[in-house]
Amino acid sequence: MKDYIEERAVEIAEYIIETKATVRQTAKKFGVSKSTVHKDCTERLLQINPSLAAEARKVLDVNKQERHIRGGLATKEKYLHQHG
Repeated sequence: MKDYIEERAVEIAEYIIETKATVRQTAKKFGVSKSTVHKDCTERLLQINPSLAAEARKVLDVNKQERHIRGGLATKEKYLHQHG
């Protein structure tokens, strides 16, 4: 694996852990796709730094569980601001 990919995987994981960011927010910040963020955290990082991978995984799992709530809140906001 290329060095810069390993560095990015570690940086992405650290960012997710520090900020509790979602995959979408992280992808936007690092200028990569959601699938890249996911692959970096789940596959690549396991080979580089398993304990960091586990920490990032915890945050991603919590975000996944809360996803439906955020979606509902976004929809609520959308309809509150619509004029009809």
